[in-house]
Formats: sequence, C-alpha cells, structure tokens
Amino acid sequence: MLNEPETSLHPELLPALAALIAGAAERSQIVVVTHSEPLVAALQEASDVHTVRLTKELGETRIIGQGLLDEPPWHWPPR
Repeated sequence: MLNEPETSLHPELLPALAALIAGAAERSQIVVVTHSEPLVAALQEASDVHTVRLTKELGETRIIGQGLLDEPPWHWPPR
C-alpha cells in the first residue's frame, strides 16, 4: 500500500516513480492511493494497471460509475 507516494516529489520525477512501482508490481500486489493525475497517467504508461476512481458525494465516498445496486466494477486479479 502506497499512500500518496508523489508527496514532496518534483513532477518530473513521477515517470521514474511510476517505473519503480511498476517494477515492484511484477513481484507483488501494489495498491497506490493518489490524488495526482500525472502519476496515474505515468502508471498507466509504465504498466497494465487497474484504476478505481472515487468521488465524494454529500460526504459519502463512492466509486465513479457504480450505481447504488451495482456490484463493484473491479475484482482482485489472480496472483
């Protein structure tokens, strides 16, 4: 679990960070929590990633694209 790993990094370092994360993900499961769209884009370029985007509606955190009665639009990939 990496919680906002881009904090305090210069934006030009995000592709290198994404490459390091992608390399680590080849050997284990990595979950990245970020508010950085550039980091998400760099991760998507560096490897095959699955993104879950969240939003806050009336104080409640929701998954974007998921209806009230829908199952989550994601699953844990096999390892």
